[in-house]
Amino acid sequence: MALPIGSKAPDFELLDSDLNRVSLKSLLEGGRPVVLVFFPAAFSSVCTKELCTFRDNMVKLEKANAMVVGISTDSPFCLSEFKKIHRIPFPLLSDYNREVIRKYDVVLEDLLGLKMLAKRAVYIIAPDGTIAWEWHSDDPRVEPNYEQVIIEAEKVGKAKAC
Repeated sequence: MALPIGSKAPDFELLDSDLNRVSLKSLLEGGRPVVLVFFPAAFSSVCTKELCTFRDNMVKLEKANAMVVGISTDSPFCLSEFKKIHRIPFPLLSDYNREVIRKYDVVLEDLLGLKMLAKRAVYIIAPDGTIAWEWHSDDPRVEPNYEQVIIEAEKVGKAKAC
């Protein structure tokens, strides 16, 4: 069950891949839409493809004035290596304690015996902190429609500019 569009996005504070504390509130201070990309596991084939596709679409997302942030239950150390190897230009946050995936209702209960990972999901948070758009899949092999994410981020960015 996804969080409803128009509702206040739950705030959080997580460590990034450089061990800095990052909150949703601090991300929203820039006045840009924040695209939260939840993914199950760094270095898995589908997650690598997904994060690299977001990386390869950064020009379009930046034109939409959107900020992309990846969130998984991997440790910050794992995310640091993943970010370095795949040249990921946006923050990767560690929800190692599984608090944020619960808040956003994106808990993948079991993946091949691994418990409590993040579902593959995307939330676009408007600059006012409300949920503007969401997508999630119960099947971790299914990727988001990247063009749709870009279109929705553009809509949120334009709505803020008006």
